[in-house]
Amino acid sequence: MLVSNEQILEALWETLYMTGVSFLFSLLVGSVLGLLLVVTRKGHLLENEPVSKVLNAFINIFRSVPFIILMVAIIPVTRLIVGTSIGTSAAIVPLVFYAGPYIARLIENSLLEVDEGVIEAAKAMGASPLQIIFRFLIPEALSSLVLALTIAIVGLIGASAMAGAIGGGGLGDLAITYGYQRFDTLVMFITVAILVVLVQGVQSGGNLLSRQVRRR
Repeated sequence: MLVSNEQILEALWETLYMTGVSFLFSLLVGSVLGLLLVVTRKGHLLENEPVSKVLNAFINIFRSVPFIILMVAIIPVTRLIVGTSIGTSAAIVPLVFYAGPYIARLIENSLLEVDEGVIEAAKAMGASPLQIIFRFLIPEALSSLVLALTIAIVGLIGASAMAGAIGGGGLGDLAITYGYQRFDTLVMFITVAILVVLVQGVQSGGNLLSRQVRRR
């Protein structure tokens, strides 16, 4: 095998770093967009059709572009933000552009699962829109939100691996550079196995947390 254990551990750390940081920024963006998608839709708390249509169009545009194309398309933006288009930190920018709108849709779907009767009851008690959102809507959807965000993290792990195609670092870069280009099957197997373990761990943890939230 052409790759040392240190290189594998470094690639794993880069993948975790890319996934973790991009998830935090994507969650921030996606939460705002997802909430606005719900509350501005027809018949909801802050109904605003023009805003709702613009948000839907914006999110649909980004979600329709495959990640590998999106990475290349926003290279100028990536360079503007981090000063380079190559490396682990540079890969975070397209990951956020990719995952932010995706998380927004997941959050929208989770919040729309909340029974309308809960919102009506909150209104009857005189709760303000902000109180309804943070004291009724989000708590009621929390279990579903945990599962949705678990799916988002799994998607980011896969996308971070694809970032290796343009020198983004991480396990994807290791698999392409050593596993594919140098025909090292063992390296390819190891990187795939690590990614499988990561995904299984995240999914199991998310399922467990969701069940605990539901019991409360």
